Parts: sequence; structure tokens; C-alpha cells
Amino acid sequence: MPERPVALVTASCRGPGFDRLRELCDVHYDPWLDQRPLRIWDGDALAEQVDAIGATVLVCETDMVRGAVLDRPLVAIGSTRGDPTNVDVPGATARGIPVLRTPGRNADAVAELTVALLFAASRHVVAGDHDVRDGEIYRDGTIPYQRFRAWQLAGRTAGLIGLGAVGRAVKWRLEGLGMTVLSHDPFAPDATHRELDALLGDVDVVSVHAAVTPETVGLMSAACFAAMRPGAVYLNTARAALHDLDALTAALRSGHLSAAGLDHFDGEMLPPTHPLLDMDQVVLTPHIGGATYDTEANHTAMIADDLALLLAGRRPRHCVNPEVLP
Repeated sequence: MPERPVALVTASCRGPGFDRLRELCDVHYDPWLDQRPLRIWDGDALAEQVDAIGATVLVCETDMVRGAVLDRPLVAIGSTRGDPTNVDVPGATARGIPVLRTPGRNADAVAELTVALLFAASRHVVAGDHDVRDGEIYRDGTIPYQRFRAWQLAGRTAGLIGLGAVGRAVKWRLEGLGMTVLSHDPFAPDATHRELDALLGDVDVVSVHAAVTPETVGLMSAACFAAMRPGAVYLNTARAALHDLDALTAALRSGHLSAAGLDHFDGEMLPPTHPLLDMDQVVLTPHIGGATYDTEANHTAMIADDLALLLAGRRPRHCVNPEVLP
């Protein structure tokens, strides 16, 4: 291992962690988010960049670390994701390359958006904004107080599906609003409900924060939506694959669910004719839960800290393939 590694950094980085990364390595910084049009490199393109600067450390967020680039003499790969899905981890492991990751980097950011969607959907924020902008304060001969009455969140009950870093960050925020918070997570011993069905009928808000696995794809089915309380609110700032979108749409259209807030869609967009687009009680955002500068500062610090440990011959805290370490 060279005394001073050369790092190709294509993830967006900032904060004190970036200063530390520059102390550890000669950094060539070319962040993907600064590119117009958007640029995502595959393994061959990354290999060319690695060869051009003689990089031995690679730090990426969306670029696909696979194929030819793994045959380069890399001493570490840093994926600024909680789950390094952009890295061929088995390929890196076969070549003895440690893969670092950043679990929980965006937990607070996603939790904040979850709360924002809950307020926006349950208190008719978007529809009210539209009426003001359209000059329709007295729409159809009514006053806003008639159209936009709602239940306050204080005193209501929320149910979290998934009690990982994001779920826990949501939990204390909702409790701070005066809500009772229940939870379902088969892997969390402190979850209040072992069975999902038992949770759904006990809460006024359901917020999904589970990981996508073969067992959780389509977890929120038509039967689950039917089991929710009439007038309940549904939130998903995790992944679209966790619910049956047609079943959710039907539950909203029928009025069984009063509102929804969604930050994820299949392919990160909805068809322009999708019925959700015409529902004022549904608030939609384009996968921006983690889009904060703080997320970038967090993942930079985590990668820099673990890289410092690795270069010092110590075990990094967040290595997805520790079997390659001495």
C-alpha cells in the first residue's frame, strides 16, 4: 500500500470529513451531482478514470463499481450508501478489496421529510396553497375553514413499519408532536407489535421504513390497506416496492384512507395519467428524502473515519465484507 493513496471521489462530499479525506489521500474530486446533464459511470468508465490518475481508493455514490474497475489495484472502495447496491460486493470480495458503507447517513433527513409529508397531507397544505395561488379562497361558495378542517396530530397514534435508523428517527419526532408511536419490525426486539396485522387497526397513521427484501416486496397489500382504520393516513418515504400502488390508489379513491404522502415511485416517477395526480389529499415528492447537505457531510465523515482506520491497519466500523480484512 502506498504511503499516500490517490482517491477518485465521485460522491458529493463536504464538511470536516472532506478535510480529513484530503489529509489521508490525494483527492481527485469529480462529483456526479455537479454534472449537467447527469452523469453516472459504469465499471469501464471508472476504470479509465482510475487509470488516468493512478487511483487506489474509490469513493462513489451512484457510479457502478463493477467489472473492469475491480481489476485495478484498489485498496478500498467507499460507497456513500447505507446499502452499497452500486458495488459488486462479491466481485470486490473475491479480489480482497474492502467495501465501506455509510449506514444511517440520511436517517434524520428522511425522518424530517416523513414529518413534512404527514403535515402536508393531513392538514391540506398543498391544496390550500393552490387555492391561495389560484385566487380561489371562496371556492364553490365555501370558506377554507369548511374545506380544510382536519384532526390534529397531537393525541393520535402512529404505526411505524421498520424500526431501523430512519424508523427510530421518525419515532422520537412524532412522540415530540404528542403522538403515541407503535411499531412493527421482526428484527427489533423493542418493537411493540410482532405481527403487522395487529398494528394496522390500532393506528391513525402508518409510516413505512422497511428495507426491500423478497419478504417485504408488496408488504402493504390490499388486505393491509383494508385493515387500516377508516380515515387513516399512509406514508412511504422508503421504497415504492413495499406497497401495492393499485391497492393504495383504490383505498384513497374510496375514501377509506384520508390522505397519503409518498416519496418513491417505480422508476421514480408516475405516469402522467395516474389517478394519484388528481387527488388533492395525496402529496407526492420525487425521492428527495435524503437530499440534504447534511447527508453529504455525514457520509463523508463516515467514509473518512473508516478509511483512516483501514489505512492505519485497524478494522473499519462499517465494512460490508470484513472477511477480506487481516
